[in-house]
Amino acid sequence: MIPVLSREEIACKVEAVARQISSDYCGRELVLIAVLKGAFVFFADLVRQLEIPVVLDFVRAASYGSQTCTSGNIRLTKTVEIEIRDRDVLVVEDIVDSGLTLACILEYLRTMAPRSLKVCALIDKRERRQREVCVDYACHRVEQGFLVGYGLDYDEKYRALPAIFHLNI
Repeated sequence: MIPVLSREEIACKVEAVARQISSDYCGRELVLIAVLKGAFVFFADLVRQLEIPVVLDFVRAASYGSQTCTSGNIRLTKTVEIEIRDRDVLVVEDIVDSGLTLACILEYLRTMAPRSLKVCALIDKRERRQREVCVDYACHRVEQGFLVGYGLDYDEKYRALPAIFHLNI
């Protein structure tokens, strides 16, 4: 495995993006919706850095299985439980790669008529982008590679690594 981001670099990037989000939503309550499972580590760290009132919820989408590329068959296996109509919503994702999963989630959330809908991603990776999606807040951008650690997995392995690595497969 090749190191991409150290624990310290991740912490600095999360802190910086949290400052920007707190500034942009100053004086407003924000609904944060994490995409499970990958975003849970990033989500927890981000929430603790925010300086604004937040409400938390989760969605879960399945598309990869034990593969290194999306199957293209996206299905939501957990939907939001709170009301988001006329509220500011920020989707928190671990990595935006093909854009297919995120596009599916955004389409689903738009049907609930939020006031605003934006995206925050730990990693914005454009190498295999198939659907154009806007990543409003990105901690780090990479061009290529299969990344693991800090919540990112390969076949449910490597999520607990404290840093991010490129997995040679």
